[in-house]
Amino acid sequence: MSVEVPTSHRPNGREQRRAARGKARAAQLPYIQRRLPVVELLSSEAVDVIEHNAETLLEEIGVEFRRDPESLRLWREAGADVQGERVRIPRGMAKQLLATAPAEFKLEARNPLKSVRFGGNATVFSPVGGPPFVSCLDRGRRYGTLEDLHNFIKLAHVAPAIHFSGGAMVEPMDIAAGKRHLDTQYAFFRYSDQGCEATPETPGHARDAIAMAELLFGTEFLETNTVVLGNINSNSPLTFDGRMLGSLRAFAEKGQGCIIVPAVLAGAMGPVTPAGCMSEILAETLAGMALTQLVRPGAPVIMGSFVGAVSMRTGAPTFGTPEATQMIFATAQLARRLGVPCRSGGSLCASKVADAQAAYESAHTLLPTLLAGVHLVTHSAGWLEGGLVAGYEKFVMDADQLAMMQVLAGGMDLSERGQAMDALREVPPGGHFLGCAHTQANFEAAFHQSSIADYSSYEQWSAEGSLTAEQRANRVWKQWLQDYEDPGLDPSRDEALQDFMSRRREELGDAVEEE
Repeated sequence: MSVEVPTSHRPNGREQRRAARGKARAAQLPYIQRRLPVVELLSSEAVDVIEHNAETLLEEIGVEFRRDPESLRLWREAGADVQGERVRIPRGMAKQLLATAPAEFKLEARNPLKSVRFGGNATVFSPVGGPPFVSCLDRGRRYGTLEDLHNFIKLAHVAPAIHFSGGAMVEPMDIAAGKRHLDTQYAFFRYSDQGCEATPETPGHARDAIAMAELLFGTEFLETNTVVLGNINSNSPLTFDGRMLGSLRAFAEKGQGCIIVPAVLAGAMGPVTPAGCMSEILAETLAGMALTQLVRPGAPVIMGSFVGAVSMRTGAPTFGTPEATQMIFATAQLARRLGVPCRSGGSLCASKVADAQAAYESAHTLLPTLLAGVHLVTHSAGWLEGGLVAGYEKFVMDADQLAMMQVLAGGMDLSERGQAMDALREVPPGGHFLGCAHTQANFEAAFHQSSIADYSSYEQWSAEGSLTAEQRANRVWKQWLQDYEDPGLDPSRDEALQDFMSRRREELGDAVEEE
């Protein structure tokens, strides 16, 4: 997609000042180290109930580990009851195995300044992942392309409060399914120096991603460092398939991170009640996380949840509901009790466009995620239509909210400047603070400044074109792409990656392989 910034409108002084503020804030912010206490929505007794029920599911019903004899062998040798592909895990076994998983771990980025930590008081924002479609005001809704993927990687690279590039922000549908993982992984390594996820759709894809990471970082470096995460989804309820299991083992064997994520929509893949869903989610994550430790004790792993529900009227997915909020808080509490990092939340919505529904539903997902103490916040920017669409304008609008969340997470400033006693002493009763020395010294950075919100009068807003937030966001993402600075890549490593991709393309067919 070629990008042109409109030239018919000449910026006035106010717009120029706003643009200058935007450029001043364009520097990448470090990942959040929260200074706010976490909010625990559930009582200890409620968490006990969910844990007890999850252990009951593991022991009485069990989990299907399909088409992966090696996983079944590992469980059998560990002492689980393996009958066919059904694995029944004795009460307490999964938690005991999980004791070797790190409570925190670092993911190294190509730029060491952009490395992130998962666990503790950290919160890491990562953009949307996986949509086959994209949308923007200029061209509407359409299939995503490799060029769109490059654009979104560059936008994440520029956005101040996105700390981690995440996974495939857009599926490049113009590339054959069996080969596109190579171009996707290369794009993340080439166009951003942030950390990223890998491509675990099949065990072969996972191995390719790790091989490319070894070419980029060095094989010895990967032996003792985590540089990629693999998102491992269960097939809820209570099932893992062979593709995901093989990918899980590929990542864990190499000491790379696994995010175990049940894709549970209440009312479809899980019960219609939050407590019932959470018992299922915990059972599935316990089984998957424990397996990583059977593969390699100490392998980094993250407990994930993807929370939503289906409409009982239409069967369509819903997001931003109070029940989903409850499950976000529950996920974080359960992960803290287990002593592992957690992944949840984001800026989820079912809306087709970046409208009020999208804003409300996203806000009702994002703010609880921050308050709950989630460590990896996926789908933080750009999510539309239940994850089918990556929206350019929605990306910018969400990124604006992420910057606000970053300020909120920093807590209240109680330094000498923050206490402002000099200002309170200077201004007499009945006076005002606009002209006092403290205000003059601090006004430019006194409050968070939105990159897209309009705070002008109606008359001024009208005179400047009566732009909506979505229209202003349209200008911003185009400007961000113009402002993008290529981080570059060592030519020898780039050549090695290109050679690897050429060899693998010749070996692979167009269809996605099982292995």
